[in-house]
Amino acid sequence: MSSAYRLATFSADVTCPPGHPLMSGLRPPASAIDDTLQAHGFVLLGAGAPIVLVAVDWCEIRNQSYARWCEVLAKAAGTVPERVMLCSVHQHDAPVSDLGVEAILATAGLGGATLDTAFQETAIRSVASAIEAGLQNLRPVTHVGVGRAQVTRVASNRRVTMPDGDVSFLRGSHSGGDPVFGAAPEGMIDPWLRLISFWDGSDPVMALHAYSTHPMSHYGQGAVSADFVGLARSRRQADEPDVLQTYVSGCSGDTTVGKFNDGSPENRAVLAGRLYDAMADAWRTTERHPLGPVDFRAAPLELEFRNSEKYTDEAMRGVLLDEGADVRERVLAAMGLNSRSSKEPHITLPCLDLGPALMVLFPAESFVAYQIMAQNMRPDALVMSIAYGECWPGYIPTDDAFREGFDDHWLWIAPGAEQRIRSALGQVLAGSEHPGAQ
Repeated sequence: MSSAYRLATFSADVTCPPGHPLMSGLRPPASAIDDTLQAHGFVLLGAGAPIVLVAVDWCEIRNQSYARWCEVLAKAAGTVPERVMLCSVHQHDAPVSDLGVEAILATAGLGGATLDTAFQETAIRSVASAIEAGLQNLRPVTHVGVGRAQVTRVASNRRVTMPDGDVSFLRGSHSGGDPVFGAAPEGMIDPWLRLISFWDGSDPVMALHAYSTHPMSHYGQGAVSADFVGLARSRRQADEPDVLQTYVSGCSGDTTVGKFNDGSPENRAVLAGRLYDAMADAWRTTERHPLGPVDFRAAPLELEFRNSEKYTDEAMRGVLLDEGADVRERVLAAMGLNSRSSKEPHITLPCLDLGPALMVLFPAESFVAYQIMAQNMRPDALVMSIAYGECWPGYIPTDDAFREGFDDHWLWIAPGAEQRIRSALGQVLAGSEHPGAQ
């Protein structure tokens, strides 16, 4: 069957070397490699300028680093940076990348505290070379596959009502021995793993899986790892050696495995098995649809920086330059300073519309309610929400979470994001056949 669309798939190793900072230097540096970090993705041709999606097994890519990745990968794919949908998977035993932060830290004698910039450039070039190689082996794509399956006993929400009635957002990626967090209900989650696949007739070419949870089991000891989501992805790759398996994290700023994870090394394989089962189920139930027409849309998304006294330029610069302050606090101050002053890249909310399935790229640690919002706007299609695009905002809570007192040192935005995201989603999800999306 002839097709107007062609697809290149690619993958590259982006594992950081021993000694490299992990999670902006807020965790012990890399001392061992449990398993490699990968960048996987595709280039879709036939819908105007090429469209690139790439998922990187890093914690975050932010500000000037995000712009650099998009610039180089766009050039490799023969497109423009605005059509590169770049996301991090958000494992914590992995780098956080922000070139502007490194420049600021260098002025305070802390250069190299968060990122080896030469290593990052090598990693970017490796992914660009993989894209160029993939474009030499284009496959026609005639159909898009759509599948989903429920994931059991993996995700739970950070929000827990404590025995005294107070609301806590402290249920992290493992229970930490607190029986309250283990006993509390799952809370608001999206239980569905979503799967979008590309096909050449009856032959599958690639599969993209998405699920909403922080992708950490045991972590923070210096062992680099793609964690349980990487293990599940690898198992699916072994099932289908000729079909590239890619995984992206959904909107999961407030979803973790804390209810079902005691933090033991053994539990990593348990969580991987549960996610793998859903991946396999979604594959078995996949339905194929003719591909076309394909559309790419994007809406601007302006988020306001935090406006409290602690987050003024003067306050953050004071912490940065205080040689007696904890290095982690100085790093966080540099991150805030860079994000507050950066004008590029502006955040956009891009959407790849494949007809029966859509992919929407959200910034940073968007809460799961935004993913549910997106799906509710288009009940006629499978909406795959992908988070951890441009990551400078940190957590992106809902209005309700702000009202209930959500706060964190990884939160760099002011209240008011919810209506702006809703408006941007209305623009990109509507499309020509859905002008009334709200």
